[in-house]
Amino acid sequence: ISRSLRKVLRKQQFEIRFDTAFQQVIKACADVRTEQGEGTWIIPEMQQAYTELHQDGFAHSVESWQDGKLAGGLYGISLGQCFFGESMFSTRNDSSKVALAALAEFCREVGIKMIDCQMTTAHLLSLGAKEIRREVFLKKLKKHLEQPTLKGSWNSGSASVKSNIFQN
Repeated sequence: ISRSLRKVLRKQQFEIRFDTAFQQVIKACADVRTEQGEGTWIIPEMQQAYTELHQDGFAHSVESWQDGKLAGGLYGISLGQCFFGESMFSTRNDSSKVALAALAEFCREVGIKMIDCQMTTAHLLSLGAKEIRREVFLKKLKKHLEQPTLKGSWNSGSASVKSNIFQN
């Protein structure tokens, strides 16, 4: 975590929640791209499919709340010891960064070994992402997918993450 993000975390301007607003997060991810004039693959049918995966305990959201309003977040799929980040959004500065930092801490705590961001961007690299060669990725993927999946709601993870992430 960069020094500037640590500073943001210490200010505790966002409340972190897991799996409390999945449909709001996925819709916000789609809406932000549409508002920016980009197309989105997160069409209603995809939102429904991910919502069903969420109900089955495989898809999860990490949310940053400020003043009782959803300010940013991300969602993705958990399989084995991997989390596959699908999309993120932010309506307030640093809100999605805080959500990603919370996800990383939660994954560390529960034994998820790899977060697949799917794309290499300067933004993700600045947050600590590392690009790895395809062969290395496939080897890690095979190993981590052989492990059990942490299914069900991750809502209870919020408390332990908060106590750790905001103290560093």
